[in-house]
Amino acid sequence: MMPDAIAQFARAKYLNLETFRKTGVGVCTPVWFAQDLCHSTPSATVFYVYSEAGAGKVKRIRNNPKVRIAPCTMRGNLQGAWVDARVYIAEGEQAVHAQDLLRKKYLLKILGDFFSRLMRHKQAIIAIEVN
Repeated sequence: MMPDAIAQFARAKYLNLETFRKTGVGVCTPVWFAQDLCHSTPSATVFYVYSEAGAGKVKRIRNNPKVRIAPCTMRGNLQGAWVDARVYIAEGEQAVHAQDLLRKKYLLKILGDFFSRLMRHKQAIIAIEVN
């Protein structure tokens, strides 16, 4: 992966996550994210996103691990180029690490986690791997 493709996310607060329906139609969603190095593949970068476990994007990811990401505004307006990536649902230690990274970047996530637990919502951590 070209360094510029990853560097465009350095100062971004949101990324636009494009997942694909079974029909092939893309669905874009602006989301909070945290960036990390991929420990299993040193040449790759991983972006972590959280979502409700039953959300549409999580269902689409389970059906198709191919996604595209780009830095964007809170409303989803692109601020960079699309990058192809592969995605999976993180579990165990990786999910805990991702939650910590997200809380460090977004202090409001702590409040969101509180209300999520209060309402008994289950969260999924989405790991987006870019090579």
